[in-house]
Amino acid sequence: MSSGAPKGDGQEGAGPWGCPCSTPLLMVNVTGQWLWHRLPELSVLPSAPGTACTLLLLFVCILAAPPWPLALSPLCNCQLPPRLSPSHPDGGFAGCDSGFGQATARHLDIMGFRVFASVLDLQSPGAQELRRSCSSRLTLLQMDLTKTEDIQRVLQHIQAHTNSTGLWGLVNNAGFNDTIADAELSPLGKFRACMEVNFFGSLELTKGLLPLLRSAGGRIVTVSSPAGDMPFPCLAAYGASKAALSLLMDTFRSELQPWGIKVSLILPGYYKTGTTCDPAFWNLQKQQLLASLPQELLQAYGEDYVEEINQQFIQFMKVAVEDLSAVVNSITEGLLAANPAVRYYPGQGLGIMYFIHRYLPYFVRDLFLKGFFINPKLPRALRREHHNDVKKA
Repeated sequence: MSSGAPKGDGQEGAGPWGCPCSTPLLMVNVTGQWLWHRLPELSVLPSAPGTACTLLLLFVCILAAPPWPLALSPLCNCQLPPRLSPSHPDGGFAGCDSGFGQATARHLDIMGFRVFASVLDLQSPGAQELRRSCSSRLTLLQMDLTKTEDIQRVLQHIQAHTNSTGLWGLVNNAGFNDTIADAELSPLGKFRACMEVNFFGSLELTKGLLPLLRSAGGRIVTVSSPAGDMPFPCLAAYGASKAALSLLMDTFRSELQPWGIKVSLILPGYYKTGTTCDPAFWNLQKQQLLASLPQELLQAYGEDYVEEINQQFIQFMKVAVEDLSAVVNSITEGLLAANPAVRYYPGQGLGIMYFIHRYLPYFVRDLFLKGFFINPKLPRALRREHHNDVKKA
């Protein structure tokens, strides 16, 4: 390991906030205790399937009962791990115009890191805020992840300034989505745009910086999304790109272990970042989508269907969390913990969500996601009033 290798200083940091094991294990333990005492009356259900379901639920609860939580806790890395102090704390960040990237770049600058922060526009409000609030250790670099020439220019700059020490950390934070619609309604170009930024851009940047990361035995921390793990309604383009990104980083994690590089994924809950909570932005995207739809699709689904999806999403994002500190702390842990978690889950409610996704039947998962996120009316062609109109005609 190069001179950039860290030494432990005994400092402790928090583990993966909202670890998805703790909440469901507590829930099934309590349920198991309740079922055990109620089994005599529950087992005389009027149907055999009902009895079978009761016994199956009891079996699941027994499997999850102690000492299973204790056995699983090291795997979740819920303990507070010791922090490291890199002798050359350099970090490259993709996507610092706003949100998680901007907040984390500012946080690590305060901690003494030399930060290479990429932004889409050097004159954007986010870039100007970083100039105003950060020290001279932070360098702003313009980069569009869809343009190879931008990525190569950033790689050359970072290499020129870290070649002797290596690069301790890379944070892939840039994310893109401007479509909330069924997969059939989403133009193919929207899928390509999400893949270009969220997957191919991160892939090209990571591969380009691997020689420096190998030299330092450093860290790769990537912000993905629960939408890459679960089929959120109307997020097919974004979710598919994040699923590809998560699998890519899991592959890097396995392949780069011999080099001493640790790779972590951040899967945040619902936070206010950038344009995600701007109704004007989403109303504009809705109008552009309606204008681009073929007449057959517009007739089959209906303009009111697209309108309702848009309004439900805007209402959902109104409850997004403004405080980004849990995500910033998770990214920092991924960079500095002696044994960082493979996955961090900052955000409330993710434990229950992942429990339902992993252990319950598909129809329950689908119902939960529709009730939690977006649950629009039936498409126009499937509504009863539409069929009545057709019969009258």
